[in-house]
Order: sequence, then structure tokens, then C-alpha cells
Amino acid sequence: MHDSEKPTPAFLAQLRAARRAEAEARAAGRRAISATYDRPTGRIVMELTNGSVFGFVARRIPAISDLTDAELACVTVSPGGSGLDWDDLDIQLSVAGIILDSLDPKAARSELARIAGKSRSSAKAAASRANGKKGGRPRKRPAVSRTKSKR
Repeated sequence: MHDSEKPTPAFLAQLRAARRAEAEARAAGRRAISATYDRPTGRIVMELTNGSVFGFVARRIPAISDLTDAELACVTVSPGGSGLDWDDLDIQLSVAGIILDSLDPKAARSELARIAGKSRSSAKAAASRANGKKGGRPRKRPAVSRTKSKR
């Protein structure tokens, strides 16, 4: 964008939405403030924006499992706090991804589905309106037994 061009309303709306999403991520603790490598435990320890401290065993993450202690100690936090970086090695890890990876797979899928369900789109809004015109969400029907009765 050139200095003489004014931002479009669509661009400004996207910018506001991105800033809201970033504020929500910070409040939820999905951003890191600091990260250090703790040699005695072999853990990367992150301080999160919500005040929590989260540590994980570095050797359990495939992208960094082969790094030396000295290399692991070079961890930095990305400027926005959304990732951990090893700049000299060109390695980046997502803070949210690391946290989700620490959950069991079923819990991680459940959390991702919950987050995805919060998303708003024109398609979801249209489907909801159409469903409302039909009387709302269809009622669940009891499962029909498929076993034959003995007589």
C-alpha cells in the first residue's frame, strides 16, 4: 500500500478482527512472554501471557529432539509470542501447537472442534437461518433396534 492510498473498509475490518483475535489469544495464554531451556530436566519452560508457566520435554518434539543442550538453550520467543524460534537452525514451533500436543489426542481433537465451532462465517449464518425457517434443529430420534424379537 502506498502512502497516498487510504485503507479500504474491508482491510480495516480485517485489521480489527485480527487485533481482536490476537487479544483473545493473549488473554487465553496462547502466547509466550519468555522461554528458557532447563538443562537438568531437559525441558523448555515458557511463561505464558496469562501468567501460567508451561514446560515440556524437548526430546519429545521431533523437530528439536536431536538438538544439543547448547542448541536448545538458544531458544527465543517470536516477536508476537506465538512461537518459539531457533533462528540459527531455522526452526520454529507454535506455542499453541506445543500446548495442544501435550494433551491426549482425543482431548486435542475436542478442543480444536470447540474452537472451530466458535468460528463465524456467512455460510454458517445462512445455514442457521434456513434451519430456523424449517422450525429449528431437527429433534433426535431414538435409535431403532435392528435385532429380531424371539417368539
